Amino acid sequence: MRNDRLSLLELNRLVRGVIECEMPDEYWVEAELSECRENHGHCFMSLIQKDERGSTPVAKADARCWASKWMLIRPYFERTTGQQLRPGIKVLLKVYAQFHEAYGFSWIVTDIDPTYTLGDMARKRQEIIRQLKEEGVFDLQKELDLPVFCQRIAVISSETAAGYGDFCHQLSDNPYGFQFHVQLFPAIMQGEGVSQSIIAALEEIYSQTTHPSPLTPHYDCVVIIRGGGATSDMSGFDTLELAENVANFPLPIITGIGHDRDESILDMVSHTRVKTPTAAATLLIDHLKAILDTIEGAQSLITHYAQQKLSTFHAQLSTLSEAIPRLFSIVKTRHEARLDTYYQRITHQVERRLTSERHKLELVDEKLRALDPALLLKRGYSITLKDGKAVRDAQALQKGDEIETRLANGTIHSTVNR
Repeated sequence: MRNDRLSLLELNRLVRGVIECEMPDEYWVEAELSECRENHGHCFMSLIQKDERGSTPVAKADARCWASKWMLIRPYFERTTGQQLRPGIKVLLKVYAQFHEAYGFSWIVTDIDPTYTLGDMARKRQEIIRQLKEEGVFDLQKELDLPVFCQRIAVISSETAAGYGDFCHQLSDNPYGFQFHVQLFPAIMQGEGVSQSIIAALEEIYSQTTHPSPLTPHYDCVVIIRGGGATSDMSGFDTLELAENVANFPLPIITGIGHDRDESILDMVSHTRVKTPTAAATLLIDHLKAILDTIEGAQSLITHYAQQKLSTFHAQLSTLSEAIPRLFSIVKTRHEARLDTYYQRITHQVERRLTSERHKLELVDEKLRALDPALLLKRGYSITLKDGKAVRDAQALQKGDEIETRLANGTIHSTVNR
């Protein structure tokens, strides 16, 4: 048997001694959280570093933050960053090395710098914003108009959230008696799965909007609200996939997810961002009230102009009624004078025409008299008739024909012998 052999406990004690001797200081280390969980007030983390050119891990380590430190670090981090520690975020931790004979090596966390995480979050947010703008979808929602009568509302929220109840009560109890139809599409609004849950709700709304039925009417807008939840976990509203879905949605989307920090990317790409669910309801009520005011204002304006026009027309009619007798007298005098002139002109023309025609008749009469057979007979001429018709050619007569000869005084009847 070898005399230089060690038990595992002895070996681990050597390792512990070396670490405590060689690494007595605390270190600030950059890492990404791959796991983060609490147990009995302590926080247990798994740290990872990925290859800058890909997602392959190049380093891994476990870290722990004991309850005495965690109860101070956690609220400060969440208050500063607006989110909880969760897998996928980058952190700057102050740690010291610890090796335990039974539990192995671990980094012990004594502090976390939230400004580092904020910077990384801001960098990721800016990258998402840049990509949305390059795609040309960042302002698409702003180009939509809320329908004039925006009363059919699709709501994405947690069914048990206090904010959803506040939203519904605010709409139903509005002082103007406006009627709203609200349909809830339940979704996870905090913790894991926020982004995918909201996207699934949007897809369901889109399906009902493009294939409406009596039970699934077309909606005027979408309201995404969150109330009563922790304000420390807003990361689900800052994803590229959710932003793209919201930006490209065909209906206006109003957000009221209730947080005081800077706008989430969801807020930025939505049609309108308000602070709370109640404010979202107030926005819809005010929009409808503005439309009602516009209609009533137009009604008053139309009534005013109509009354003004009627008054003007009445005054014009009164003036015309007074002027009509005078105008009629003037017109009558003018027409009578014109008729007299026409009468005189026509009378003169008729007289001239009659004189002319009378002269023509006299000429015709003279011609007719000149052609009168009686005058010819008086001059010694006679007219021979056969069957009442004048005989102009002797060849037209035959032997035995009876003829009549009219003289100035008397008539001779003869029979043709040859």
